Amino acid sequence: MRPKDFEKIVSPVSVAHFSQYKLTNLLLKRLENLDFHVRRLEGELDPIGGRQILMGHECVAIDAKNESVTATVSFLKGGKHMRRNIQCRTLIGADGAGSAVRSLAGIEMRGEKNLQKLISVHFMSRELGEYLRNSRPGMLFFIFNTEAIGVLVAHDLQQGEFVLQIPYYPPQQTLSDFSPEICKMLIFKLVGQELADCNVVDVKPWVMHAEVAEKFICCENRVILVGDAAHRFPPAGGFGMNTGIQDAHNLAWKIAALVKGTAQSSILNTYETERRPIALFNTSLSVQNFRAAMSVPSALGLDPTVANSVHRLLNTTIGSIFPSGLQKTILDRVFAAGRAHLSESLLNESNPLGSLRLRRLKSVFEEGKSLQLQFPAEDLGFRYLEGALVPDNGSADVDLEVPTGRRRDYVPSADPGSRLPHTYVRILSDSPSEDIVSILDLVSIEKVEFLLIIAPFEESYQLARATFKVAEEFRTNVKVCVLWPSDNVDGTKARSKQALAPWQNYINVMELKRQPGEASWWSICKITDRGSILVRPDEHIAWLVKSIVAGDPTLRMREVLSTILGFNQ
Repeated sequence: MRPKDFEKIVSPVSVAHFSQYKLTNLLLKRLENLDFHVRRLEGELDPIGGRQILMGHECVAIDAKNESVTATVSFLKGGKHMRRNIQCRTLIGADGAGSAVRSLAGIEMRGEKNLQKLISVHFMSRELGEYLRNSRPGMLFFIFNTEAIGVLVAHDLQQGEFVLQIPYYPPQQTLSDFSPEICKMLIFKLVGQELADCNVVDVKPWVMHAEVAEKFICCENRVILVGDAAHRFPPAGGFGMNTGIQDAHNLAWKIAALVKGTAQSSILNTYETERRPIALFNTSLSVQNFRAAMSVPSALGLDPTVANSVHRLLNTTIGSIFPSGLQKTILDRVFAAGRAHLSESLLNESNPLGSLRLRRLKSVFEEGKSLQLQFPAEDLGFRYLEGALVPDNGSADVDLEVPTGRRRDYVPSADPGSRLPHTYVRILSDSPSEDIVSILDLVSIEKVEFLLIIAPFEESYQLARATFKVAEEFRTNVKVCVLWPSDNVDGTKARSKQALAPWQNYINVMELKRQPGEASWWSICKITDRGSILVRPDEHIAWLVKSIVAGDPTLRMREVLSTILGFNQ
């Protein structure tokens, strides 16, 4: 990762590598703090109320023929499998790559299947963590030697927590070929020495796909797919968790607005309209990145397609009639022959072939053609072109090029559908210690609330008053942010109070600049401070005006909120 990934210039937080199961535990703790009851014991047949998390329940059937959805779930009670029906208005399938909800709803996946089969080995070793932390700090290690090949993911060097990914070729190989003891030996071969404290926690097979669901929403908007249930792609670049979190962020406020009656049911359609194109783009990007990772073994003479081709021949042609033992022997010898290319006798500067391969390897790294870990433009700069927003017909054409797999830097944009560009602001209040926050932090996380950002001009205040009025008509919440320039904050509170009365849901903030002469935030957004920006509860821009609103601002804001909340459809 590059130093600027940690400088918090384009975001109030820096990049991080974080394990999914740790995130899940944090989410559960957060839910408990929000007064959710997490049932961790065997299922009970007492009535299910709201704000409950039922652990150990599996969805086994869906009936979405009526006005509501009935989900049949299976659970253990007294050592026996029991079933119960749960009725709901909306069923969200966030149940992973092998989603039962997706299957039960009859939604197909589209894309490339079976890119690679792998064994995932979760193990602990503080000894290995200490060595890597002191000698070779990193997050991802591709290890190639004559004994074994694998990808080591360092989840926590301090605690010595790792996941090893090993290529897997069933049926010639079975899960019994990867017992904890055998995996330990593989780890030692890859590390180059025995580890006294190596503890294999778990061994699981999995299949790498690059697929997106044909639709994210069905059954008259009553069944919705989120996260890996809606898309699954190679874990190259961290797009799986990032894209899934973005899905939930996009959907949550729309569900809440619908439940509260402030939006039409059609707002749920915008979830698929907005998120599916992003999933398709990220799928292509992750495939490109996965193939870039394969450029390293290819440069070393290890063509990954050879092993896959031999495996395919053994399973689909005359090789399939060979006894299983012979098939496994053939596969093992192919692997051994491939790894022989990595021997020091061949891979050195004195050997003409080895020297050529080392030069190829060097060029792969120098030209940045290997695996990329960071994609700022895609992580922060993804944009919705249509959906719960008012498109800007005057904005420049959107770059729809096929992703190359190369890292692109994030360029802030205030075009509708983009994420609100970050800047630090000082909250102007009566408190002696005025807080410094990101402008993103002004978007509420407690309720469905839009944020209108204006500068302190009479025309902008007029637009804010119109927005408050229209929001009351739609029974939705709006907060106004008055962004004052750093060189002019005299009389801020009194002026805004007078201009926005009787409404009180506003905040005065002052723009902070990192250095003198730096461009204003409005300039970064490519609009003047006479413009205004309306931000959705998920921090994406719903509408902007680059200068003063022409005509009646009340009529304009009524049209804007009608479009966003689905009343124009």
